[in-house]
Amino acid sequence: MDLSEMGRWLAGLGVALVVAGGVLWLLGGVPGLGRLPGDFQFQTGNVGCFAPLATMLLVSLVLTIILNILLRLFQK
Repeated sequence: MDLSEMGRWLAGLGVALVVAGGVLWLLGGVPGLGRLPGDFQFQTGNVGCFAPLATMLLVSLVLTIILNILLRLFQK
């Protein structure tokens, strides 16, 4: 893969991420994400910490499945 082809892939990926971010922003996010069992939130006085562990695992699983399907469809 030469650099110009890699640049086109990166630009396309960037455009796809901007579109996906815009859609999520306009829709107000995905209902339920961020409030799953396993998403931890700690509050002590004025300091808080939020660790969305279950959400990260779910998003990672879904993106892995989608990417594997796309790679199998476009495999040469």
